[in-house]
Amino acid sequence: MSEAVDHLVWVVARLREHCPWTRRLTHDVLTEYLVEEAYEAVEVIESVPAAAWPEGPLMDGTYERLRLEMGDVLFQVVLHSAIAQDVGGFTFDGTVAAITDKMIRRNPHVFHPDGSLRSARELASASIADIEKNWERIKKEERAAAASFEGAPAAVAGAAGFADVPAHLPALAAAAKVVDRAARQPVDPLAGAGLPPSDLDPAVLQDETELGAELFRLVQHSRAAGLDPERALRRHLTRLRHDLSGTAATG
Repeated sequence: MSEAVDHLVWVVARLREHCPWTRRLTHDVLTEYLVEEAYEAVEVIESVPAAAWPEGPLMDGTYERLRLEMGDVLFQVVLHSAIAQDVGGFTFDGTVAAITDKMIRRNPHVFHPDGSLRSARELASASIADIEKNWERIKKEERAAAASFEGAPAAVAGAAGFADVPAHLPALAAAAKVVDRAARQPVDPLAGAGLPPSDLDPAVLQDETELGAELFRLVQHSRAAGLDPERALRRHLTRLRHDLSGTAATG
């Protein structure tokens, strides 16, 4: 690790040792802070139009704000690791090793299995489509191996890419992830899934401004009808997961 990271790990360890408030923290207590810090970082990122990010490091102090927010996110990771280490769970180094190994394993277009870099010719030949397909294939293999180890049916566990979508993710974000991950499967399990026809012409959605307005109109309609759009979408995802899991189990 770098000297700065090592120092942060040391500081957190001393807080756990000498600060009664920090020492009483648990993974469960910290859950709300982990989510909050992530959302605060997102807020800084979304405070600037996407096209403006390549403009440079100044951007009216946005990068400085993002640096501070990312520090808060990192603190959560180090603190959770320290709590786990205190009970013999895992260390921060172990956390770093886990994500490093995963990135090497899931990016075979960049790395050999031993972690060494592939040749310039191999690196230049990678396509986005192949990268996404390989990523999903490798994730599916990992899920199957984990399901086999835990005694769960592998086909059901990986149905339509639902398996690793966080349960507490907002419904709209969860739906987007499910659609994206399903599209990266060899055969999109959502294609022809019996979705009702939509009156919306996709050509109307020229950009995210138009999309935001259309989504807001849909929320207005749902509230006027006394419906909860978040709950409705979450329930639809639950039904879809059930239907596709049944298909995967019997297919």
